[in-house]
Amino acid sequence: MENNNLKRRALGRGLEELFNNEPIDYNKMEEKIITETPKEQIIKISLDDLRSNPYQPRQVFDQNALDELAASIKEHGVFQPIIVKKSIKGYEIIAGERRVKASKIAGLKEIPAIVREFSDNEMMEIALLENLQRENLNSIEEAMAYKQLLINLKLTQEQLAERLGKSRSHITNMIGLLNLPKQTQDLISSKKITMGHARVLSKLEDEEKINSLASQIILDGLSVRQLEDITSSKDEFERKNKITRVKQVKNHDYDYLEEELSEKLGTKVKVKNTKLEITFANSNDLNRILEIMNLNK
Repeated sequence: MENNNLKRRALGRGLEELFNNEPIDYNKMEEKIITETPKEQIIKISLDDLRSNPYQPRQVFDQNALDELAASIKEHGVFQPIIVKKSIKGYEIIAGERRVKASKIAGLKEIPAIVREFSDNEMMEIALLENLQRENLNSIEEAMAYKQLLINLKLTQEQLAERLGKSRSHITNMIGLLNLPKQTQDLISSKKITMGHARVLSKLEDEEKINSLASQIILDGLSVRQLEDITSSKDEFERKNKITRVKQVKNHDYDYLEEELSEKLGTKVKVKNTKLEITFANSNDLNRILEIMNLNK
């Protein structure tokens, strides 16, 4: 009886319990589950019994990378077990879909796997986390992923920020992009206008004027500071939240740089005198920032 209880507890540890109060990291999820699973609980599952996470939006996989992985599997076998959830018919893949596809190419019939019990909401969260943390999403795709998580998991923006190890302002600014007209969103998706420009435009109300300014940014090569000057100096550009500008002693020459870096890194950034200060919450958050800056090698 005691062994059965232990097994149920091992199978039933969801994302919240798995990470406690730490930000949820998709890359760490696999490592934690594999490390904490006794070898006798790693089983062989037929490849024919596996199907993709139903909430996984990714459909296209790099064929060359799959072929290289298949060659390695053919020679050395599958080094790391996949993680699955038992479904009505067979199993749903939680982590390791590339290994599954490569194993099929390599001609394998079975694959080592760890079975875990995740809820549908957790399966959805895992799929979105994988795309947020592993895929190169554009700003609009990232914003849509945040919105899906907020709606489906019934979280506040602050709770989501804590869950993902992001700043609250980053989540708020990204979600704000979805209020922009589709024409302007497309320019952000194609990286024709920057997040700094988008942040300024998202504070405006009139869609025609937003689209007009978006086009002007491209045609005239407007900087973010120039765009701010245009929108703040013309009364016809009604803002969603009217801001009373208060003169401060602080030198504002680096405001634009602070905002741009804060948006890109998802954390608070300050320029003081000749120093650049980047805030991070913990070692995981620091590693996330270093990866964004391509300094993790």
